[in-house]
Amino acid sequence: MEYEGQVAMEKLLSDSDATNMRFEFPTKSLKNFLMPVGQNYLKFVAMDMLGQPRELKISVRNEGKHKKPWMSGQWRSYVLEKGLKKGDRVKLIIQVRENGGRIYRIKAERNLTMGMWIPIEEYWQARNGNN
Repeated sequence: MEYEGQVAMEKLLSDSDATNMRFEFPTKSLKNFLMPVGQNYLKFVAMDMLGQPRELKISVRNEGKHKKPWMSGQWRSYVLEKGLKKGDRVKLIIQVRENGGRIYRIKAERNLTMGMWIPIEEYWQARNGNN
């Protein structure tokens, strides 16, 4: 199932991303998230590809030259439930409604071979022999 919207963040998982309680992502993607003025975090719910809500939180440093954004909240449970590992790709997709409201989706993919990416749910379905 594909969702229209803007890819707000995309990254290949590092070993640290796949094993820790938080996911560090590119600073250039930070512009796609509307942080409340005076706060160093944004809480939101992103739906995964199976329609399961994931409570996530994007945070940045309060001090220092670089903001170094990361995502936490239910990140670790998402990694465990999806069986994610180093090299998998994660995307956050934002759909902006006419009224300005935002819908967030989170999508994980695995590279089968030579740049052929498939949703992680399809990977596990095929691997387990389920149709």
